[in-house]
Amino acid sequence: VADKRQSQDGDGYYRNDSRANDDEGGHSDSTEGHDEDDEIYEGEYQGIPRAESGKTGPVDGIAPQAQIRDLAQFEAERRKDQEELAQQYETILQECGHGKFQWTLYFVLGLALMADGVEIFVVGFVLPSAEKDMCLSEESKGMLGLIVYLGMMVGAFLWGGLADRIGRRQTLLISLSINSVFAFFSSFVQGYSSFLLCRLLSGVGIGGSIPIVFSYYSEFLAQEKRGEHLSWLCMFWMIGGIYASAMAWAIIPHYGWSFQMGSAYQFHSWRVFVLVCAFPSVAAISALTTMPESPRFFLENGKHDEAWMILKQVHDTNMRAKGYPERVFSVSDTHTHTQYIHPKLLSNHHQTHLVWSNFLAIFSPEYRRTTLMMMAVWFSMSFSYYGLTVWFPDMIKYLQKQEYSSRTKVFIKEKVEHVTFNFTLENQVHRNGEYFNNKFMNLKMKSMVFEDSLFEECYFEDITSSNTFFKNCTFIATLFYNTDLFKYRLINSKLVNSTFLHNKEGCMLSDFSDENSAYMIYFVSFLGTLAVLPGNIVSALLMDKIGRLRMLAGSSVISCVSCFFLSFGNSESAMIALLCLFGGISIASWNALDVLTVELYPSDKRCTAFGFLNALCKLAAVLGISIFTSFVGITKAVPILFASGALAAGSFLAFKLPETRGQVLQ
Repeated sequence: VADKRQSQDGDGYYRNDSRANDDEGGHSDSTEGHDEDDEIYEGEYQGIPRAESGKTGPVDGIAPQAQIRDLAQFEAERRKDQEELAQQYETILQECGHGKFQWTLYFVLGLALMADGVEIFVVGFVLPSAEKDMCLSEESKGMLGLIVYLGMMVGAFLWGGLADRIGRRQTLLISLSINSVFAFFSSFVQGYSSFLLCRLLSGVGIGGSIPIVFSYYSEFLAQEKRGEHLSWLCMFWMIGGIYASAMAWAIIPHYGWSFQMGSAYQFHSWRVFVLVCAFPSVAAISALTTMPESPRFFLENGKHDEAWMILKQVHDTNMRAKGYPERVFSVSDTHTHTQYIHPKLLSNHHQTHLVWSNFLAIFSPEYRRTTLMMMAVWFSMSFSYYGLTVWFPDMIKYLQKQEYSSRTKVFIKEKVEHVTFNFTLENQVHRNGEYFNNKFMNLKMKSMVFEDSLFEECYFEDITSSNTFFKNCTFIATLFYNTDLFKYRLINSKLVNSTFLHNKEGCMLSDFSDENSAYMIYFVSFLGTLAVLPGNIVSALLMDKIGRLRMLAGSSVISCVSCFFLSFGNSESAMIALLCLFGGISIASWNALDVLTVELYPSDKRCTAFGFLNALCKLAAVLGISIFTSFVGITKAVPILFASGALAAGSFLAFKLPETRGQVLQ
């Protein structure tokens, strides 16, 4: 095998005089005394040229014109080497086979992807409970809902770039560790600002999951397996959503799972849920420590020893699992070049600015058109998908509110004297009423409104209220004892000789959700993520048969058509069914887009490009959510029009992208 090594003596590229002397002697000293298997492996290894042993020639004092010629020559050689490396690496993966190693890595990386799916749902599930503990206004709730996407946007760009610089595995471990630490802290912090900061940093950590996981896994997959198995990997995002929905359903309504230390520290059931949601990330970290770095990353960076040891591990693991432990790892008809970078160029440019230069490189003439097209497709997909999936639950809640309001009982000019109310008062409007010497004791008031009414010598004790207001009312000689009827609930009302004693501590918001509403949120999310399963299976089975572009464009077109059915959703059940339909169809687009992004960029820029596009995806999600939710209760036409237009544009642009099915990984 060593005889097949190229020396390229003319320019000093990959030249190694000491190895040439070893070849003349018949064997290298490093292979003497090894057994037959090791000799075959070492022989293969000796065929890998080393950049550090090549003759680079003097750098200082070179004329600028000569440096330009050197750069042009280097660029041509680099491209040639990339093409050879891609083809040879594909041959090596074919020799290694697909088996136990890839399936083990599949479940390990699946946990990291599952953690990303969980992160999307956490804040939405805890808001109905957390807003009561933290006294959140509508503006604060909206910010908390968007902060996760902003954190993930920063994290995707940051970790994607670092993964091409320091390695996929190491970067993923760091990002998951940050996610786990701050997800854990967010379960215990008490203040809104602290919780907001923890969720932001938790989102920054998990933002690296998607761009790194798909790039990492693709570099262990042969060409004929890549599309299918990357699509199977997408299922773990769905599993993360199901896990979050099931845990919220099982934990949050159990208010007994809590403790508190006075009024300063409270740990309620929703905090237990936040803690449980950090488990997939912790499990992914533990499992990832047993897996190796991507050998393709090592080869791209000239670390041949490490790369070939990992490839031998992949081969041997698969062969032993298939019952062929005696099969030796040998790709005898290939040799591998490394990307040779001039030491002077490395120290001045690549070493300190590699991450930024990689980002600029995806906008170079070679990749500019592809990157701009992918930006448009990612943006249109994310804008419509996230906008609609958040708009759906808000529309369901709006429909619930409308149906609830239709059952409101109205009482006009009623006179009540000497009556004790000790039962729940709910969904009523009382106008121009007179109440004399009445007692309201140990009861809940839900959605109660008193307008232009008189309360004289009345007594309110142990009252818990939600969405309850007294408008233009008069209170004469009335006592409020241990109630949450704060003065902001008394709108333009007069208090004459009336007293408030021992008001309940904390804030009781006017619009917190009841248990039935919370259950509905969990149930809708559970069904929505479960509906993705059929689409995931179909896309995985067909990805390598019909191609990425047909899958992406076809799914986008069908999703666009399904948007128009939203106009007919005027009930809860209809909206839930349409949510499931849209999610099940659109998942094929996402799977195809992930596979296409991995295959369109070379290994040294893959994570950078994926991270940037995923960051753009989160920015589009923030815009989509903000715009779509602002039309809840106003009109359905505008969100439907926006979503359909974005999907139509995305499907049109998808056909302009190059098809990557059947190509080796660059």
